Amino acid sequence: GKDTTIGHWEIAGVVSPNPLPTYPNGFPEEVLKPFREATGRGVLANAPWSGTEVIAKYGAEHMRTGDLIVYTSADSVFQIAAHEDIVPLEQLYEYCRIARKILVGKHGVGRVIARPFIGNEKDGFTRTSNRHDFSLEPPAETMLDAIKAAGQDVLAVGKIHDIFAGRGLTDYVYTKGNTDGLAKTMDYFKRDFQGLCFVNLVDFDMLYGHRRNIDGYAAALTEFDGWLAELLPQLGGGHPGVKGVLLVVGGQQFPAAVPEGVQRRGRRVAVRQRLRQLSLIQQVCQQGYSSTSVQTGTLRQLAAIRQ
Repeated sequence: GKDTTIGHWEIAGVVSPNPLPTYPNGFPEEVLKPFREATGRGVLANAPWSGTEVIAKYGAEHMRTGDLIVYTSADSVFQIAAHEDIVPLEQLYEYCRIARKILVGKHGVGRVIARPFIGNEKDGFTRTSNRHDFSLEPPAETMLDAIKAAGQDVLAVGKIHDIFAGRGLTDYVYTKGNTDGLAKTMDYFKRDFQGLCFVNLVDFDMLYGHRRNIDGYAAALTEFDGWLAELLPQLGGGHPGVKGVLLVVGGQQFPAAVPEGVQRRGRRVAVRQRLRQLSLIQQVCQQGYSSTSVQTGTLRQLAAIRQ
C-alpha cells in the first residue's frame, strides 16, 4: 500500500504484508448497519469522493436530516463528515471511535477520519482544521517504540500521534496546518531533548498534493525552507543540549517520496529529496548512535538510540 498509514509505518520500520482494505464501491451493509444502530443516525454518500465535493453535494441534506456523510477514497479510510453546528466535535469524534471498533478484521481500514465542516447551502461549505484520525495500531514494534524503550524522547507534531495510535511517543501536539506545525516544532527545539522529533506537515498533501496545486505547494515549500533556515542555527553549538533527530514528512508517504527533510545535530542531511530507500532514513538517524535492530520481516529497521 501507499497510503498515509502504511507509508508512515514503513518509515518507522514496519512492513505490512498485506495492503489495507479499500472500498471502491462503498462500504458493505455489514459495516454500515451496526454503525447506524450505534450512532442512531443515517448515512449519506457511501462511495469514494473528494472531500470538498462530497460536502458540496450532501452538506445541505446532512443539515436537514442529521444523517452523517460517510465516504472513502483510494486510500484505506472511513471518513465521516458532519457540520459543526449539527454534530458537535466531541460527538463526531465519538462516532469515529464507534466506527473504529466496528472496522476490524477484514474491514480493518487504516484510518477512521473525522471531517468537520462549516458553512451553508447558499455560501458553500468549508472543511475546518478540526480533523482527527483514528488509526490502526502498527502490527509490530516500530522505531518509535524502540527509541522510547531506550529512555529517549519521541516527540510528535501534527497527525503523527493519530497515525501511530499514540504508540511509542513521549509527547505530542496537534496542529492546524503547516504554519502552526512549524511553529510548534520550533517550540520543541527550543527545549533540550534527546531522541526523535517526528513531524507531519499536513497541508502539503491535503491542500496542495491531492489537488495538484503547484503554486500552493511551491509557496508551502518556500515557507518550509525559510523556517528551516531559522531552525538550523539553533541545532549547532549554541544549543548543546539538543541532540535529537528531526524528521519532517510532507506529501504522499510511500517509499519513493518520503521526507521533506532529515536533520541531525546541526547538519542538513536531506531536504526535499526523493529518498529511494527507507534504509537511508535509518542510516541518517543512526549516525552517532548505537543501533537496535527492529525485525520487520523483509526490512530490518535500525532504530536511533542515544547511549
